[in-house]
Amino acid sequence: MNIGFIGLGLMGRPMAANLLKAGFALSVFDLRKENAASLNGAAWSEEPAKNADVVLTSLPGPPEVEAVSERILNSARPGTAWLDLSTNSPEVVRRIYAKCKAKGIALLDAPVSGGPGGAASGRLAIWVGGDRDAYERCLPVLKALGDQPFYVGPIGAGSVAKLVHNASTFTVQTALAETFTLGVKAGVEPLALFQAIRHGASGRARTFDRLAEKFLPGTYDPAGFALKLAHKDVALALELAKSLGVPMPAGEHALAELSEAMRRGWGERDGRVAMVLQEERAKVSVRVPPEELKKVI
Repeated sequence: MNIGFIGLGLMGRPMAANLLKAGFALSVFDLRKENAASLNGAAWSEEPAKNADVVLTSLPGPPEVEAVSERILNSARPGTAWLDLSTNSPEVVRRIYAKCKAKGIALLDAPVSGGPGGAASGRLAIWVGGDRDAYERCLPVLKALGDQPFYVGPIGAGSVAKLVHNASTFTVQTALAETFTLGVKAGVEPLALFQAIRHGASGRARTFDRLAEKFLPGTYDPAGFALKLAHKDVALALELAKSLGVPMPAGEHALAELSEAMRRGWGERDGRVAMVLQEERAKVSVRVPPEELKKVI
């Protein structure tokens, strides 16, 4: 299988190296030719998509992918699969997909998660959107890049999954910055605080695992931890923060959500019932049948 690879930055170069290790014939291109110097066995090409069965792009973002798309559309043969490994805009991906389909090129949006270390070790999650048959055809390539390729759905679905993952990561990061500055300013040594909270209910679970307990099935009764207790605890934390001069805007938003849920009369229900408020605002129901959840957890 001939592979063309465009974009040899911090992520692209180690991923290209893993394709060489897997035995694929590889043609590469980057705006900086020196980035290809360490890829022994790869051929430099100004048009790496020209004779490729699969072309991969690993680029900074939507403008760069759009700029490269015209070159790929003009040089790739019908039947070529294009895997865009960039973190991209779903709207941009879908627009390019339509152009590709008209030329017989199968575009898959396949953003990766794992950082440069994961790109080098092959420990990457790869979230893929596009036509299922193209995904199946590209699985040998995907498995050479990462240990967790996953088909998410139609074109754009991979990009949506990546954006949800990263937005969740940095939203949680913001909240942790608030709560840890509160704990340390309140007199707890940082390492002791870190060790302590890791043994709590949330500390023992992976970030997204607890979604399957209440939110995804949409079942908030009986309560695992009652809303009225969650409201009381967050209110106490914010009182402490105010007394110490620690700003907590994310915490204030959380308390506002819990307070609105209390006004709805949900005090005896599980504290996560406040998540329903966001479903109402977004006008979407996030529901997974319990029997389907059991298959994946």
